[in-house]
Amino acid sequence: MSRVFISGSRGIRRLSPEVRQRLDRMVEKRLPLVMGDAKGVDLAVQEYLSSRGYDLISVFTADETPRHNVGGWPLRRIQPSHKRRDFDYYATKDREMAREATVGFSIWDGESRGTLMNVLRLVALEKTAVVYVEPAKASSEIRTRDDFDRLARGLNQEAIQRLHEQAVREGLLEAHPVQAPLHL
Repeated sequence: MSRVFISGSRGIRRLSPEVRQRLDRMVEKRLPLVMGDAKGVDLAVQEYLSSRGYDLISVFTADETPRHNVGGWPLRRIQPSHKRRDFDYYATKDREMAREATVGFSIWDGESRGTLMNVLRLVALEKTAVVYVEPAKASSEIRTRDDFDRLARGLNQEAIQRLHEQAVREGLLEAHPVQAPLHL
């Protein structure tokens, strides 16, 4: 059975009808879901699924107590390697969710590095990520590095560099200089 890693941008606070429809299909199929505890997409999805009374959810947190767990679902605390609450601190739980999931569903604002890193983590593990790009109101299946590169193509050079540096730190990409045009 599929286990879905749901992730998304912290800047998205409302779910589009298309995203709610996809979540409804997951609920109808009784798919187990794993998700984080951040504001934005995590919180919006938690609120929506709680309103539906859905119970097959595990909420992952890096903190002692979750930032958000609207439905009181089972918690998985993933211990970060350090205490500073930076990108790597919260990425600890994201890496674990990518490992445990069989597929991903990401709601992306077209800018969030964290959301793209989750997609790249899944691709590196040879798993599919369905990405709903909010500004375009369109979904794409991301299965390969080429698919990922096409998805990330619209990012500015600074965002590309930061994404590349994080991917190298996590061992997802080789350490070579990023040059335009981007090929992560």
